[in-house]
Amino acid sequence: MSSVLGIVGNPRPGSRTLGVVDHVGATVASAFRGSFEGSIDLVTLGADLFVFGSAGVTTALERVMRADVLVVGSPVYKAAYTGVLKAFCDHIAAGQLAGKFAVPLMVGGSLQHYLALDVHLRPLLVELGATCATPGLYVVETELEQLHDHVSAYVEQLEAGLAEVSRLSVGIRRQAQ
Repeated sequence: MSSVLGIVGNPRPGSRTLGVVDHVGATVASAFRGSFEGSIDLVTLGADLFVFGSAGVTTALERVMRADVLVVGSPVYKAAYTGVLKAFCDHIAAGQLAGKFAVPLMVGGSLQHYLALDVHLRPLLVELGATCATPGLYVVETELEQLHDHVSAYVEQLEAGLAEVSRLSVGIRRQAQ
C-alpha cells in the first residue's frame, strides 16, 4: 500500500492551496488503494525553515522520506512557486527524493501563469529526484467550486497514464527476453 503526503507552500496557514492538496492527496490515495497521511502546511514551521537541522524541519523531512507519493502544492506568486516552498526544498539534497512519485500542483488566479507548473515546480521536483506526474495539476481559483470534478478527471488521467506505462513496460520486458 502506498502512502500519500501533501506538502503545501502557501505563506498563509490553512489556505485554499492546503484544501486543494488535501483533496488531491485523499483522491490519489483512494484511487491507488493507499493511505493519505495528511499535509505539511510549511508556513507553520515558521523561522525553522531557515535553520538547518531544526526539530520542526527534521520531523517534516522524516514524513517526506516515509511517503511513497508526494502532492506538492503552491499558489502562483510572481509566476513561480513560493519562497516558503523553496526554503523547505533547500533542506532536501539533489536526488534525495529518488523512488518517490510526485504530483506537482499549483493554484492560480487565472490561466495566465499556468506554465509556472512545468517551467518552475516540476524541474525543482525532478532535481530533487522525484518522478513527476505529467501533466501536473493547475487549478484556477474560479474552479475551486468544481474541485471534486476537476480532481476526479485528473486522477482518472493519472490512472490511465500509469496503466499505459505498465503495459509498455511489460512489452519491453518481453522483447528483452
